Amino acid sequence: MDLIAAERRLRAPAEKEHRVNQQPGFVLHSYPYKETSLIIDVLTRDHGRIALVAKGAKRPHSQLRGVLQTFQPLSLSWSGKGELRTLTGAEWVGGLLPLEKDALLCGFYLNELLIKFLARDDSHPALFQHYVSTLNELGHGEPAPIVLRKFERALLKETGFSGDFTRCTSTGETVVPQKTYVVDPERGPRPAVPADAWPQVAGKTLIDMEKEDYSDAVTQTQSKFLMRHLLSHHLGGTQLNTRQILIDLMQL
Repeated sequence: MDLIAAERRLRAPAEKEHRVNQQPGFVLHSYPYKETSLIIDVLTRDHGRIALVAKGAKRPHSQLRGVLQTFQPLSLSWSGKGELRTLTGAEWVGGLLPLEKDALLCGFYLNELLIKFLARDDSHPALFQHYVSTLNELGHGEPAPIVLRKFERALLKETGFSGDFTRCTSTGETVVPQKTYVVDPERGPRPAVPADAWPQVAGKTLIDMEKEDYSDAVTQTQSKFLMRHLLSHHLGGTQLNTRQILIDLMQL
């Protein structure tokens, strides 16, 4: 009996390590799994993007059916340590307005970006908070182009694909508002030359973007084409489905 008890004590810490309780998170995407279950792709505050099996979630009377909705703050619990864990609990937390019409489409665009850019189990607490703020702004009717530019910029910075826009990488000097630059996707801003095919932007635009100040109409226009270029590069030319719809409908 003593040996059995000792083995249980040795196993207990390892088992606890693979259980997470009441973690703030959002459903990014879900798809059917077997006859009655779902696999949900979720963004969590402390554990990053993970995949969970929601057993029985497709059953008509499952409590999970009405809970596992996109753009709603959830408290999630799960167990397991592999690539696919098992959802053990999900509760609606509330606090955000539902997204409607164009804002809803913008929300799906955010989710597609996160799925494309975030590796599994790579924690980004600051980006998680930025996602919450972005959903809140969209829910309150803030201008979608500005809201999306801020999120795109935060996404590239938090995932290591972009650095400081106010520092010229070729000279090491501070970007000058009156000069014209291009942003090398791998290195950062440098002075523009006539042969450049990349989007040319004013130094002021780069400074404004770093400050999240999009009050200038020129900054809004130039930042739109710049971010479209940078995202396309880092996605290897992969087309974002929601991005094209947004371009067609809203010229974002």
